[in-house]
Amino acid sequence: MKFGKKTAFAAVVAAAALAIAGCSSNTPGGDGGNGGDGGDKGTMNIALVSKGFQHQFWQAVKKGAEDEAKTLGVNVTFEGPAAETEVDAQLQMLQTAINNKPAAIGYAALDPEACVAPLQQAKEQKIPVVFFDAPCNGDTGLSLAATDSKVAGALAAEHMAELIGKKGEVAIVGHSQINSTGVERRDGFVDKIKADYPDIKIVDIQYGDGDHLKSADIAKAMIAAHPNLKGIYGTNEGSAIGVVNAVKELNVEKGKITIIGFDSGEAQINAIKDGTMAGAITQDPIGIGKRTVQSAVAAAKGEKLDKFYDTGSYWYDKTNIDDPKIAAVLYK
Repeated sequence: MKFGKKTAFAAVVAAAALAIAGCSSNTPGGDGGNGGDGGDKGTMNIALVSKGFQHQFWQAVKKGAEDEAKTLGVNVTFEGPAAETEVDAQLQMLQTAINNKPAAIGYAALDPEACVAPLQQAKEQKIPVVFFDAPCNGDTGLSLAATDSKVAGALAAEHMAELIGKKGEVAIVGHSQINSTGVERRDGFVDKIKADYPDIKIVDIQYGDGDHLKSADIAKAMIAAHPNLKGIYGTNEGSAIGVVNAVKELNVEKGKITIIGFDSGEAQINAIKDGTMAGAITQDPIGIGKRTVQSAVAAAKGEKLDKFYDTGSYWYDKTNIDDPKIAAVLYK
């Protein structure tokens, strides 16, 4: 994916070409000219606002960001709302970050429209903004560090098709129909099935907000409504665990319904090892965190950035879960 091509906001591509004249101070008495490079007036401050904090995915992103901050000698704050439905709480965190005038801001948008106005304030204050995981609409973002979610969704579809014999009914428990990761992981899966697997029918798509309890209820309703269901795809950690919990609560025989998840975390890893889940797509959340801090520091210094940094996606199941290359991008 190219930043701006497979995301919903082409305007950001044009924004990538904008030159940032300076950035705000990080220390009392500082000026915009020194806030971006740390200088001798204090250490550079980078503010990161994520979509959430409770999922292990975001803890892994945080770890990657903090590790890279130590390497680069900068300060990083990392905040996110308790749940990925709390748009207002996230916007308050973003506003606080702007008010603190950091050298740069990294932002992962829950709602791509709601963040336009506050990020315009950041732009007017000459605080450069980079995105991670999911972008905001408008012309404020200089770069995006994320998984190519459409490619990842298509990869999930390919494995689902192979595992169910390329025919039958499947369903999707999504985590969002608003932010780009939810939309693209869904669309990548749906488009691949429609294009390459005519004997597979997607019978239902519903959204549980990434909450495992809501997702479990949705999955149970799907199973009841579609007795011939052969597979369910959960588009994030909470969605996938909700599906796993649903089949366990219904005492569905392991393997009768092929479950494919997204992300990692101990619960999904255990579900794959015990045969409840067939496999999942993992991202590289630590890599996302590191790349975001690298981009934020570069933006603060006025250095050129690529429009999009694809941090990769990988299929894992029982056969490769202990492979060192896969283990490196799994998180507990």
